[in-house]
Amino acid sequence: MDLNECIRAAFEQAFPGEDFGFVRVVPATDPRFGDYQCNDALKLAKKFKMNPREVAAKVAAHVPSALKVEIAGPGFLNLTVSPAWLDESLAAFAAQPHCGIPQTGAGKTVVIDYSSPNAAKQMHIGHIRSTVIGNALDRIFRVLGYRVVADNHLGDWGTQFGILIKGYRELLTDEERANLTVANLEKCYVLSAAKAKEADGAWKDACRAELVKLQQGDPANLALWKRFIDISIGEFNRMYAKLGVRFDTYRGESYYNPMMPGVVEKLQKMGLAVESEGALVVNLEKEKLGVAIVRKSDGGYNYTTSDLACVASRVAEYHPERIIYVTDARQQLHFKQWFDIARKMGYTDVQLVHVPFGLMSYQGKAISTREGNLIKLDDLLAEAKRRAYDIVKDRGGDEALAEAIGYGAVKYSDLSHDPITDIDFSWDKALALEGNSGPYLQYAYARVCSLLDKAGADAAAEGAFHVTEPAEKRLALQLLEFPGAVRRAAEAYKPSVLADYLFQTAQLYSSFYQNSPILKSAEDVRRARLRLVALFGKVLKTGLGLLGIATPRHI
Repeated sequence: MDLNECIRAAFEQAFPGEDFGFVRVVPATDPRFGDYQCNDALKLAKKFKMNPREVAAKVAAHVPSALKVEIAGPGFLNLTVSPAWLDESLAAFAAQPHCGIPQTGAGKTVVIDYSSPNAAKQMHIGHIRSTVIGNALDRIFRVLGYRVVADNHLGDWGTQFGILIKGYRELLTDEERANLTVANLEKCYVLSAAKAKEADGAWKDACRAELVKLQQGDPANLALWKRFIDISIGEFNRMYAKLGVRFDTYRGESYYNPMMPGVVEKLQKMGLAVESEGALVVNLEKEKLGVAIVRKSDGGYNYTTSDLACVASRVAEYHPERIIYVTDARQQLHFKQWFDIARKMGYTDVQLVHVPFGLMSYQGKAISTREGNLIKLDDLLAEAKRRAYDIVKDRGGDEALAEAIGYGAVKYSDLSHDPITDIDFSWDKALALEGNSGPYLQYAYARVCSLLDKAGADAAAEGAFHVTEPAEKRLALQLLEFPGAVRRAAEAYKPSVLADYLFQTAQLYSSFYQNSPILKSAEDVRRARLRLVALFGKVLKTGLGLLGIATPRHI
């Protein structure tokens, strides 16, 4: 029995002909007042010209006998489930594919734009947030049945490539050019950019000339540009492989470059873009969003134009229900501007969503080259693995286990926060085996595997669920909330909703384990409790997998 459907049916029987799709049953905030509650009777009192308690009473008369219903306060419906209902619900939940996660996205497409590093630069700790938040949303929307297109919108075009090409030819050694790496390209850019600041401006002019040749399709410069991009993507993929991240497309700014003149022409024809001091702008002052430049005075385009071309391309190719952009919070005005322009251009059938995230700091300082704490992502992951190995080596753990725990710790330390929150990264907190951390949840799963191994391979496969003790019931009710937690994480675009649920569930499991003997119980109790243990393990493994975190069987 689905509680939401059951209570909606009671509303429909009490008030025929009305739409009650909004009715929701939620876990009770205080177990003294029941297991679940529904507060929607209060919303209908004015419509039906009735006292809210009268509305609640009419609904309560149609609630099935498997649920004990009480009316509290101004019209709250407090629901207590029967032991039989709980046992049957657990059995049905355990048998469902996807752990009962609703396939709300079936037949729908969502594009998720995340990570988006700049070509010719090494990934650093500042890229971790967009990458792991975006990948968790990617996984969550897929399990909800959506067709997901994960796109890495690379920074692969623009002024920096004139600087790079000039530097490549004159500042790198023959050996560095022959064995070109992203590190060499980054070094090349830093050296060339510094020379471009020289007083006579000669180097800057030469860099600009190389850029113009590239933009005009010069074969030699195009070949170099393609080599830079291929090397960059190869390096990025090495990082993504470590993190378990995969993209469907790598479409950078260069992909949309040919489309931008058409976007500007359309904006002009619609009367949205007007000339201002030699540039073309869209005035959004009425919307309190300032002015958005779509073509600069020198004829060049900017990110607003590129993003408008990008959404036009994605809508034409994928017909998505929504497009999600995972970028840092400092870009919020930019997204508000071009989202508004896109709607005015007619892109109203697609939902454009910006998921902003806060900044990451380290030891209380903002991460930046100037502060000298711009940690390379490769170094971050290597350090995570090393520290995790120090934890597991005395337990017989190997480097593969250390990698799973270290990388999981880095991910969870980010994903357990609301995306908009600024994070001060802490190794001690991330790798803690107690408290709200990735290793704590991985260890909880390993303990489940160990218990089931001791019980025997088929011990949890047979027998019915039979919940009797309070700690068992609290865990059982929490497990049934897993599909809702996944759905809420998607609706809010916050993997932290799922992380919070998993941590709370693990705590309830710990209480159950401490208060309810399992292996030494009578056979029927033993089997029933082992089934609950196995179901917890299944939910924990599935949930951590949606966060991109591995679940080793032994720690």
